[in-house]
Amino acid sequence: MSTPRRVVITGVSRGLGRALAEGVIAAGHVVAGGARSAEAIWHLTQRHGPPHRFDTVDVSCDTQVQRWAGQVLQDGPPDLLVNNAALINENALLWHVPVEEFSAVVDVNLKGTFHVIRHFVPAMVMRGEGVIVNFSSTWGRTTASEVAPYCATKWAIEGLTEALAQELPRGVAAVALNPGVVDTPMLRSCLGDEAAAYPAPEAWAAQALPLLLQLTGASNGQRLTVPL
Repeated sequence: MSTPRRVVITGVSRGLGRALAEGVIAAGHVVAGGARSAEAIWHLTQRHGPPHRFDTVDVSCDTQVQRWAGQVLQDGPPDLLVNNAALINENALLWHVPVEEFSAVVDVNLKGTFHVIRHFVPAMVMRGEGVIVNFSSTWGRTTASEVAPYCATKWAIEGLTEALAQELPRGVAAVALNPGVVDTPMLRSCLGDEAAAYPAPEAWAAQALPLLLQLTGASNGQRLTVPL
């Protein structure tokens, strides 16, 4: 087997992040995962010991991300950095969305991605190698009613990623990835039981992981979708 890759994943407590972390580990690679849920992090730590590590971190807080990155980077820059952590607003017409809820969606989905990039990417640039994958959404390329705050952040992720790709040196890549429609707690908050018509996170990860692991510096600037 080739040398195990080091993969940093945000939002590993559930859904796509949890399924992706489990898939990466099963494939023989090393995961450094972060999430806000201390309980989920405890269970992941019990399930997967070193060289994997799982830390409680709120990506919306720059100082927490800075501290987390400082710990993770002691073992070297990641080969693959996956910005997955995200929130979605409760279904509502835009003018009915509470200010605090709109801010929370922006803080995690957009500012959180920026914080992670800010503290991990310099080490990847210095090494001259690595791939940054920022999770967009089907609603980052189309829109839907009652989820305007979420759509706004995911459209912003597309633009942020494209601009970042123009700034990176050869050998380092930034990719915007639409994971597709998957039966996650987030989707169920929008669609209810109708979400069961879509693939489970574990089935999604089986399709997504080969796509992610084949990305290289030559993938810079690509806008991809997981084939489901």
